[in-house]
Amino acid sequence: MGAPRNSATWSLLLLGCLVIAPGCSMIADSNNTQGAQLFQTGRYNDAITSFQQALQRDPANADACYNLASTYHHLGMASRDTAMVTQAEALYNECLNREPNHVDAHRGLAVLLVQDGRKDAAFTLLRRWAAGAPLSPEPKIELARLYREFGDTQTATELLAEALKQDPQNIRANRAVGSIREEQGQLASAMDSYNRAWMANSTQGDLATRMSMLQQQLVTGSGVNGADSRLAQNPGTTTVSGTSTTTATGSTINTNNRY
Repeated sequence: MGAPRNSATWSLLLLGCLVIAPGCSMIADSNNTQGAQLFQTGRYNDAITSFQQALQRDPANADACYNLASTYHHLGMASRDTAMVTQAEALYNECLNREPNHVDAHRGLAVLLVQDGRKDAAFTLLRRWAAGAPLSPEPKIELARLYREFGDTQTATELLAEALKQDPQNIRANRAVGSIREEQGQLASAMDSYNRAWMANSTQGDLATRMSMLQQQLVTGSGVNGADSRLAQNPGTTTVSGTSTTTATGSTINTNNRY
């Protein structure tokens, strides 16, 4: 496996996916929420202050630690500041010490490692997570994303199949399978997977748009034989709560668990 197919797009979509989730401290949650809002408006230094305050008030708050890591990651990559990127890596690891199954921290750290030329370390990170949490579909979904980005669609598909055996209604896994099938020109099969994701959560506006476009292609029979049938790929994003907002840099703060 060589360089990732869409490393720039992938990284931009993953950076800035902040988490706003209930924690042990309402005040810390307030700081987290405020920090996310500041991030959305480009006030990154103020966002860092808010996330630091959240950690001071609730040192065990994994989401605040992740949000701080994600902000430093975003700033470090944008300004090519090695010190910030190093700090982001340390904070991702701190987040995982607090919450070993933190999905966004695993993804963020994997992206950072790939960006830093440590592809093998990224795979090792996600494989160890999968081995340590065999009953969870989430590590398999993240590992599938990484394999797919490096061109190994077969392994990605196998991992997603395993994830769906554990959780047949998993939105991200169904969306991921749909995206792969769509890319391969299997439009009817892709629609089936997207429908499963839609049935699990009918508030996914972007998925509704995508399904509508795909349905038009199925009705007209355009491009059924392959590449011409494929829609522009959208790797998707993942986080927990809030509303979907695209920042000036292209990063996304999103609420639904999307592949």
